[in-house]
Amino acid sequence: MNKKSTSRIIACLVAALLVVGCASGPPEMPYPAFIQIDELPDMFMASLPGIRAKQFAGDPQMRTTANRIDLPMEWSGTSGASPGKALEIFVLAGELQLADVLLGNGGYAYLPSGTLGFNMTTSVGARILYFLDDVDTKAVIKTPLILDSQLVDWRSVDEDGRSKKVLRADPGSGARTWLLRVEPGAVLPWTSSSVLQEGYLVMGHYQHSECVAGEAKTAEYLTGGYFRRPPDAVNGGPEAIALTESIWILREQKKSVTTLVDSCGQPGSG
Repeated sequence: MNKKSTSRIIACLVAALLVVGCASGPPEMPYPAFIQIDELPDMFMASLPGIRAKQFAGDPQMRTTANRIDLPMEWSGTSGASPGKALEIFVLAGELQLADVLLGNGGYAYLPSGTLGFNMTTSVGARILYFLDDVDTKAVIKTPLILDSQLVDWRSVDEDGRSKKVLRADPGSGARTWLLRVEPGAVLPWTSSSVLQEGYLVMGHYQHSECVAGEAKTAEYLTGGYFRRPPDAVNGGPEAIALTESIWILREQKKSVTTLVDSCGQPGSG
C-alpha cells in the first residue's frame, strides 16, 4: 500500500470519528427532556425590558411561559399583574428585591392571580426562574407566598437517598412546587406521574432514563438541565442515578398520583 492510499484511509477514519462525535448527544424524544438551557437562544420579553431570557416552555396564545432570566446589575421593573395568571419566581443566584423583601439564592415567591404588580429590583444582578401559569379555579392560595428555601428543612422521602423541601402545596388544586435532593449514587425506580411534571436541575450532575415505546432513553443532565414530562410518562429505572449531589426544582399544576412501574417494557409504559 502506497503513502497516498494510507493517507486516504487515515483521512476517512478521522472523518468517520468526527461524524460519530457530532452524532453523539441526547436521544431524540417525543417531549422536552435532556434539554440544557444554556444551549437555547436568548429571547426578548416585553414585560421585562433589559433582561436576557431563555424560554424552555410556553404558549403565546395562552400567555403562559417558563423561563430562566438574567437580570443585570441595577435593574428595576415590576412583576406585573396578569388576570387569570399566577407567577412563580425562584432565585438561582444573586439577589432580587421583591417589594420590601430581599430574596437571595434559594428565594421563592408565588404571586397568585389578582396580585397587584410588585416592584422588582436588583443592585448586584440575579438569575431567576420565572413561571407564568394559568390559574386553576380550585386553587385556594389567594395571597402571595414568599420564603427563603434555605430556612426550610430537608425531609426524607425514603431510604433511597432522596429528600425534599416543599415550597408550595395548594390543598385545593393539588398544585405543588418542591425541591428534590438526590444523594450521589442514589438510584430511582421506574415511576410515572398522573399529571404533567417539569423540572430544572438547580445543582449537580444527574443521569436519567425516559421510557419511550418500551425502550429506555438515557442521558445526563448538568446544572441548568430541564425536562417537561407529559402525564403517565414512565421514567427512572436502574440507570437513573445522581452522579454528584443533585438538587431539582419540580412543578406540577394539578393533584398527582405517582405509580411504581416494574420495568420500562411493562405493558402500557410507552
